[in-house]
Amino acid sequence: MIDASLLAAILARLSTALARPSVACLPLLVEGYAAGWLTPERAARLSRFSDVFTVGERAIELVHTLGSEHARTAALDAVVRSLATEGLLTQWRNEAYAVAPAFGGPVLFQIERAAARFFGIVTYAAHVNGLVGRDDDHSMWLARRSPDKSIDPGQLDNLVGGGIRAGTSVAETVRREAWEEAGIAASVAARARPVGAVQLCREQPDGLQREVIFVHDVRLADNFTPNGVDGEAVDHRLVTFAEAAALIAHVEGPLQTTADASLVILDCLIRHGAIHADSPHYLPLVALRVSSLEMGSSA
Repeated sequence: MIDASLLAAILARLSTALARPSVACLPLLVEGYAAGWLTPERAARLSRFSDVFTVGERAIELVHTLGSEHARTAALDAVVRSLATEGLLTQWRNEAYAVAPAFGGPVLFQIERAAARFFGIVTYAAHVNGLVGRDDDHSMWLARRSPDKSIDPGQLDNLVGGGIRAGTSVAETVRREAWEEAGIAASVAARARPVGAVQLCREQPDGLQREVIFVHDVRLADNFTPNGVDGEAVDHRLVTFAEAAALIAHVEGPLQTTADASLVILDCLIRHGAIHADSPHYLPLVALRVSSLEMGSSA
């Protein structure tokens, strides 16, 4: 079991890293649905795109003439490209995210991934814990992100993780990312077991991160060594559960783990019984795994 002082450090670090937004945000309304949330500063930047948005004191609305997914997507694409040229977005990914009232539901519009946080849309990702060992002797593989990544460069990360692109499924994302980031064959990735989901809702320098991460566990052979093919991971390390717990307590430095991955690791530790249920930190740590994605007065 992980000792109380380390649990306290994990709770302190993640409570801060995953803190909900403190700034009052404005909803981006599409057909009455809050498709995104923007800080007042970002909302004000949209007022010049009057052919796309109506910006009010309490909300931003897509103009009603944009009545289809295709029309909204095209209009927003022009806006997003303009914002990108001003340096207001993260690195352009050339990947589209689908925005819908519910995962897998009718799509309201698609938007470039780099603009997801600017507009505060709900995004979806799939992460995989690469586990080695059995019973009470668990270890997990972690990856180190490339220093060239625009988000969390050089930090430790889950072995496999990636955003779910428009038109693709959770399983497809797992297979793609498993091969690209760790060299895991499709036949092995197919054994990745869905074990739940975690949620984040926090303010970041590039906007709001409102994300659902579908979590998976996959058992890997003792002699398996990860070998990414896309350059997004620069090295890998195999750590025990106790070592993983120590890593997610790091606030800064070369051993810092991304907040997203830390939450997935915490979830894994809880599910596999590495944190004693009698600990006074147990329930607060459990609660961290699912932050409400709602904003405004209903949050």
